[in-house]
Amino acid sequence: MDGDTLYSIGELARRTGLTVKTIRFYSDRGIVAPTDRSPAGYRRYNVDAVARLDLVRTLRELGLGLPTIRKVVDRELSLPEVAAAHADALAVQISVLRLRRAVLTAVAERGSTPEETELMHRLAQLSEDERRRLIGDFLDAVFGGLDATPAFAGAMRSMTPELPDNPEAEQVNAWVELAEMSLDPAFRAAMRQMVEDLAAEQALSDATGPHRDIAAAVRDQAGPALTAGIAPASPQADPIVAAFTAPYARLLGRPDDVDLRRRLATRLENVNDPRRERYLQLLAVVNGWPAPESLAPAFDWSVQALRVRT
Repeated sequence: MDGDTLYSIGELARRTGLTVKTIRFYSDRGIVAPTDRSPAGYRRYNVDAVARLDLVRTLRELGLGLPTIRKVVDRELSLPEVAAAHADALAVQISVLRLRRAVLTAVAERGSTPEETELMHRLAQLSEDERRRLIGDFLDAVFGGLDATPAFAGAMRSMTPELPDNPEAEQVNAWVELAEMSLDPAFRAAMRQMVEDLAAEQALSDATGPHRDIAAAVRDQAGPALTAGIAPASPQADPIVAAFTAPYARLLGRPDDVDLRRRLATRLENVNDPRRERYLQLLAVVNGWPAPESLAPAFDWSVQALRVRT
């Protein structure tokens, strides 16, 4: 196009693909001002108007407001500065939309009540500091007074969810469910009991010499039995049961009798709380970890094997 040529608003519309109404709107707001007017008073635009309108259309499609666009085309603001600021704003909007989508997905999947929906929405909108305080309160209730020892301090860290800055919907959904669980007084009490049982056993171990965690010992004995298809009540299970009851008896300084096996069965039932396993599954999703192996089958087998021998 000739740089000296002036174009009517209709010609400009044909060249840019914008409507006459849109160009007039931008012109009235000073974003693309006419270069001149015809003797009859019609607006005339030079070739620069085409480039300005192309830029305006692009920025509008990217979501920028007209006041900002005017500053860009008038060179009051640099385009890179505006683009960076707008990208940051979009990142926040995307994060909010992901949270909303996750909440709505959870509501649809659960068939939630209005009260449950309100709680999920509130939990999903917590800031990072608020999330940390919520989980910190839960972990304090579970480990409080015991977290000075390295083992329990490490356990607290390993049970802390860290929702990423740009979470997937699955992670947000898992966070909401995990947060709901952490607020449940019954779950807190159950987890506290597990930790206190473990602390008591560790104290005995410190006094009598090193002993392996009984839950880990049971898991390692029962796992192969399950794989081999050994029934919990069968005679073939006798030596397997003895392999984990004997060290437990030594730990407690008690005989390997019916009372001890009842006590161990109760201990394993507490450890095998499905809520604990669900917490660990959700934790893995939130933190982007591999899904943990389910220990429920091994503990179920062990409890059955103990109960039939009491």
